[in-house]
Amino acid sequence: MKVYQTDEIKNIALLGSKGSGKTTLAESMLYECGVIKRRGTVEAKNTVSDYFPVEKEYGYSVFSTVFYAEFLNKKLNVIDCPGADDFVGNAITALNVTDTGVIVVDAQYGVEVGTQNIFRTTAQLKKPVIFAINQLDGEKADFENTLEQMREIFGKKVVPIQYPLQSGPGFNSMIDVLLMKKYSWGPDGGVPTIEDVPAEEMEKAHEWQQALVEAAAENDETLMEKFFEQGILTEDEMREGIRKGLVDRSIYPVFCVSALMDMGVRRMMEFLGNVVPFVKDMPAPVDTEGREVKPESNGPLSIFMFKTTVEPHIGEVQYFKVMSGTLNAGADLDNVTRGGKERLAQIFCVCGQIKTPVDKLCAGDIGATVKLKDVRTGNTLDEKGCDIAFDFIKYPAPKYQRAIRPVTESDAEKLSAILTRMHEEDPTWEVEQSKELKQTILKGQGEFHLRTLKWRVENNDKLPIVFEEPKIPYRETITKAARADYRHKKQSGGAGQFGEVHLIIEPYSEDAPLPDTYRFGNQEYKMSVRDTQEIPLQWGGKLVVHNCIVGGAIDARFVPAIVKGLMDRMEQGPLTGSYARDVRVCIYDGKMHPVDSNEISFRLAARNAFSEAFRNANPKVLEPVYDVEVMVPSDVMGDVMSDLQGRRAMIMGMSSENGFEKISAKVPLKEMSSYSTALSSITGGRSSFTMKFASYELVPGDVQDKLLKEYAEKHNEE
Repeated sequence: MKVYQTDEIKNIALLGSKGSGKTTLAESMLYECGVIKRRGTVEAKNTVSDYFPVEKEYGYSVFSTVFYAEFLNKKLNVIDCPGADDFVGNAITALNVTDTGVIVVDAQYGVEVGTQNIFRTTAQLKKPVIFAINQLDGEKADFENTLEQMREIFGKKVVPIQYPLQSGPGFNSMIDVLLMKKYSWGPDGGVPTIEDVPAEEMEKAHEWQQALVEAAAENDETLMEKFFEQGILTEDEMREGIRKGLVDRSIYPVFCVSALMDMGVRRMMEFLGNVVPFVKDMPAPVDTEGREVKPESNGPLSIFMFKTTVEPHIGEVQYFKVMSGTLNAGADLDNVTRGGKERLAQIFCVCGQIKTPVDKLCAGDIGATVKLKDVRTGNTLDEKGCDIAFDFIKYPAPKYQRAIRPVTESDAEKLSAILTRMHEEDPTWEVEQSKELKQTILKGQGEFHLRTLKWRVENNDKLPIVFEEPKIPYRETITKAARADYRHKKQSGGAGQFGEVHLIIEPYSEDAPLPDTYRFGNQEYKMSVRDTQEIPLQWGGKLVVHNCIVGGAIDARFVPAIVKGLMDRMEQGPLTGSYARDVRVCIYDGKMHPVDSNEISFRLAARNAFSEAFRNANPKVLEPVYDVEVMVPSDVMGDVMSDLQGRRAMIMGMSSENGFEKISAKVPLKEMSSYSTALSSITGGRSSFTMKFASYELVPGDVQDKLLKEYAEKHNEE
């Protein structure tokens, strides 16, 4: 295989909503480039992209697939990404290591929520976008309506390169206004017949060409002047103008295809080869030190590991992009992220599961390697003396979680290793060993996301697992001051145990003055603060302890034990066993015994005194509340609102955004457990949402009563 230089390489992400036909389009692209001799289908389970068992089982893409095509003396590296919102992490990874996004839009359903979400990601990453309107031969296909929708949502930058003479089952021809040619196909698609634009279409074709010329000329002053003088541009000038417009996102070209029938695919490939930016045309990526790293073949060698898969008979396959320099097979590199050295004995160009060994890859190229010792997704490998490191991929927060455990408890360690490996394959699968909840929490982007993992663990790794409702990390706090004392006394022959602690607790607040005087009943308690400990809690909030002991009632050496006793109860609150937070404690009196007093005695006394005071301080349970944003079609807005209100949501605002309604709300985590499934059911899969932790808020009284009752029943059983 030829060694392609940086100025001969183009990297492209294939994106779009679930069902838009990306995998089928990838097959036609590979067929047109001669990489495969026969096109597979999703139904026949023989496509290049969907080759993992779970993808064949479910009939949709789960992982992104890297493939390359040699076309027009250039190398096109393409990453075909899953369309389901649950697997958005793959698309985010792909967009970070490619230079152009081809967004596939289904002509039957127009712009879907998933289309908007992925477009928003391209905008955040400032990546050029090309639209491919697919399935123009579908029963419900409507090109004009889809184009109008795209213009409404994405603006006037949406500029068609082509338009079909007819959409629907009769689609078999289109006008290309860049080339001013008519393309038509026979019943089996494939090689088109190319003719001049028919007379009856000439007026419309010129009108559309004029709009394209204007859009292309806007991106270059010289072209703009020539356009004003002559009213037209040559084909090469238009290409140059479009290329510049793509780089600064001032134009979104639109192509017409039927991926299933292989109509229009080769023409789109020609545009990708001739017009879309090369690696060198795009802004250089920035390393962790803020330095630009230009993709130069003669620069220092640095590669970024962006993807890991585990494949049968091979094991771990690591995918990388050569960020700078030239990588030769057998290179020894330093892992600047984790430390250690790695030898890349073999490097490959990849087309699905087919791996072609190559001798070298230049800056900007994408490849794979195997059998590395200790490399993780997101690591940077450099040649000796190079200190470049990258960390530019940012993933969305999880939206769905379940507690996970093996059916057989002895398999816990094995499951942990599997989950660690799967996080490497898809970083949006997050695993948390929760000491607080005493559960292993698996987090992801939705129910399908976690269900896919479950299928793989049970079918590929042969390990039966169980999903359970995750416990909610409640918090406990107090709302008024309370006093208590407790004497711990134990005598069992020989030295005994004795410790007595008197304390006052109250709610903690920032910048509160030092405690002075408290009154309980008819008695007044005067505080004299000798020492203060302010303890930030790992789970949020603070414990502040004031030592107000006077006259040596308790020796100073026992104060640390008292604080430990307080922390025991902060870690396991008296109401529900949840973490407590934001409490201020004044230890003001107590007693000790010259022989029997020891640290454990005062720790137990403090623990029990704190529990009693806590229960008398009008305690409250707090629950985690999340900021939730839901994007919904207007026709189901009412149903979605009703469902949210049934989840104790507080609606914070509503707005319209690009043809969809956006609902902003604050919702308790307890009520979000099955929300992704419910939202999909209500809206037919046409909605999406994001959620982010906001704060801890008081639970309603009836909810608190229920929690206390459940906790009491559980303790009685134990």
